Amino acid sequence: MTTVAYVIAGLVAALHLYFLVLEMFLWTAPAGRKAFGLTPEFDEETKTLGANQGLYNGFLVAGLVFGMIRTDAPTIGFFLACVLVAGVYGAATVSRKILFVQAVPAALGLVALLVASA
Repeated sequence: MTTVAYVIAGLVAALHLYFLVLEMFLWTAPAGRKAFGLTPEFDEETKTLGANQGLYNGFLVAGLVFGMIRTDAPTIGFFLACVLVAGVYGAATVSRKILFVQAVPAALGLVALLVASA
């Protein structure tokens, strides 16, 4: 089960790396506009906000990767919990879609870690 937990954590990290790229580098590009439902006017006005969001996603990636390299389940668990909380908050305030894209994978990773450590 440990392998399953690490695979899920790796997928969560990859997903947040994708978010980083979208938010930091593609916010004003067609891919960014489509992903976030932005207009050309709005994306230009908010591109520094998008870059800031991307940076935070990068920190989540760094924490997950750091935990996996060190094979440190508590660190991985902490960062998966951070992703879960952010996903629940995003679902409540922005879009329910975030619950399934972000929070559910993190929750699955946490469950797999808990089962592996039991």
